[in-house]
Amino acid sequence: MKNILSGTLQLVIPCHYGFEDLVAQELLEIGAEQIEVHNRAVSCKGSMGLVYKINYTSRLALRVLVKIAAFEASDSNTLYEEIYDLPWEELLKPNGTLAINSICNQSAFDNSMFVSMRAKDAIADFFRHRAGIRPSVDNENPDLRIQVHIFKNQATVLLDSSGHSLHMRGYRTGVNKAPINEVLAAGLIIKSGWTNEQAFYDPMCGSGTFLIEAAMMATKTPAGFYRKGFGFEHWLIFDAVAYKMIVQEALEQRNLKIKTHIQGSDSAQRSLKTARENIKNAGLGSCIQTTLANFENTAALELPGTIILNPPYGGRLDKDNVEALYKSIGDTLKKNYTGSTAWVISANKEAVKHIGLNASKKYIVFNGQLECRFLKYDMYSGTKKVFSQA
Repeated sequence: MKNILSGTLQLVIPCHYGFEDLVAQELLEIGAEQIEVHNRAVSCKGSMGLVYKINYTSRLALRVLVKIAAFEASDSNTLYEEIYDLPWEELLKPNGTLAINSICNQSAFDNSMFVSMRAKDAIADFFRHRAGIRPSVDNENPDLRIQVHIFKNQATVLLDSSGHSLHMRGYRTGVNKAPINEVLAAGLIIKSGWTNEQAFYDPMCGSGTFLIEAAMMATKTPAGFYRKGFGFEHWLIFDAVAYKMIVQEALEQRNLKIKTHIQGSDSAQRSLKTARENIKNAGLGSCIQTTLANFENTAALELPGTIILNPPYGGRLDKDNVEALYKSIGDTLKKNYTGSTAWVISANKEAVKHIGLNASKKYIVFNGQLECRFLKYDMYSGTKKVFSQA
């Protein structure tokens, strides 16, 4: 008998705002078909093998959701009945564990927790009527993680194959204040256009996330290499042999003997200690150099390359100190980094004006709930006219 998760599956890949096209390109390279771009998500089709592969190799996906049902649900009874009628015995043991998360938008259901409870009741009753026992709820590490999305009267039921968010790579045991998550860091590096042939430098490296993500790209280390597991490994239909083949294929491309210059520095000893611990956890110490230094005192890179800065957005710094910091960033870039390309991410629109340089590209991105600008500065000598002609 054909299982609900056999054959071609409809997948939804949530992602950060502004990175949808990059995710679509990445999915194409991984092997997805019928790719469509949405707001903060990309959909595609593929087999269960593709589900394994996206989870293990994608640098930009936040989760991999598998669509198992779509129906009209204008009231709670219809929602209950439609979910009850799904073949849950193919997905979960009667004594298994589950977690349900719901999202409602422009819907008659104005309480997402109510939707989750109604869905849980339907699944629990499904097993109780057949086996006399019912699954229990485990929000931390369930056998099956389910999402119910309701837009207007249209309900969609999806299985979360990832478990914990894919930004949780597994190498970061320490973080500093306001860290950028791993998926966003990878996305910003890819958006910057950096390649392995160029030097990479993060002069305010914090917990080292940009450095590690760059090194993972350079060494072709899969994004899921450090993860302890994925949600799909708890599924009844999990094919351990197929998954192992996908992992082995990805690891055959990995090469730690790279010549790429990846450097980081920070002015805070505590931050640098955290970065070094994370780099050690990732096993990438041979690929990354770190130093204790204030950015304004740093010298030019050995080779021109890409610089990414994530300076403080404000927080505990007063306005004058923030403006002075951003001015020093612009002065240092212009003085010491001719020939390189610098990118700055910041949520402080006023502060970036004090960099005093004209950005050649500007992107809107989000660091958590903060709307940020990701700005490109071409550090050329002489006039912009001469640089453009060159």
